[in-house]
Order: sequence, then structure tokens, then C-alpha cells
Amino acid sequence: MQCPFCASLNSKVIDTRSAEGGIRRRRECEDCGRRFTTYERVAPLRLMVIKQDGRRESFDRDKIVRGIQIACAKRPIETESIEELVSGIESELYHRGSREVTSREIGEMVMHNLRRLDEVAYIRFATIYRRFADVEDLADEIENLMERRQREAVLKAQMRLDI
Repeated sequence: MQCPFCASLNSKVIDTRSAEGGIRRRRECEDCGRRFTTYERVAPLRLMVIKQDGRRESFDRDKIVRGIQIACAKRPIETESIEELVSGIESELYHRGSREVTSREIGEMVMHNLRRLDEVAYIRFATIYRRFADVEDLADEIENLMERRQREAVLKAQMRLDI
């Protein structure tokens, strides 16, 4: 490992620990004596996104984050909640084991998770993602959301009665 201070390739590991997603190693340069930290992580699979026009591009987690941040603007949603949502989607995509995913699948996953997080953010995202043709389409989506909420409330009430 090259020393970031003197560029020497002579270093020794003085401490190794598990770290989030990998291994943390504390090293000491044998030439200048300075210490530095390195991290080892498993390189993720390279996931390709198939766009609607058939083009392929590398998966970009930040695109999902930006889209969700726009939908969540001025909503009482913590950055940590957005990060957890995106991490969950990313994890699910990589656990599938497939090297390709359609942009449509990603969009549906985002919508599914946003619906649980914040209904207004969900509608904002859906407005852009689904490209509603007119106000009636948007009204239909809001009506579907409200019906889904009502069904879920009924199911929760039934579950409470069963307990």
C-alpha cells in the first residue's frame, strides 16, 4: 500500500478491524513512520440500467436520490429516511443477482417505497415518472392512493380485532 505522505510502498498493518461494509486497516509507513488508514470493501457488481429507448447506462444511485429529494422537497422527511429508502432499493437490485434492470422497474420500486414514506412525495414523483396526460389521470392516481389507504386501514382494524 502506498503511503499518502511519502509515496513509499513499504508499510505494515498495525491494526485490523471490521468496518461498515468491509475491513478497516491501520497502517504505518516503514520509511517515514507516519500512520494512515485504509479500507477494503467488496467491489459491487456493475449494474446496467436499460432505459425506455433501449439504451444502457451504468446504475447511478445518485439519480434516484436526486429524484426522491425533489419529490420530498419542503416535506417533513429526514435525509436519513431518503438514504434508507435508496439503500433498500439498491440492496434489493443487487441481491437479485441480475446485471441488468429496467428503468421502469427502478421507478416502480421508488414509487412503492415513497408511497409508504410520504403520500405527497409519492404523488409528486408519480406526476413526473408516469407523465400523466392530463389532470384526470392525476386525479385517478390520487383516488387510487386514497382507496389503497382506506383498504389498509380496514385491514389494520381487522388485525387488531383478531388479536
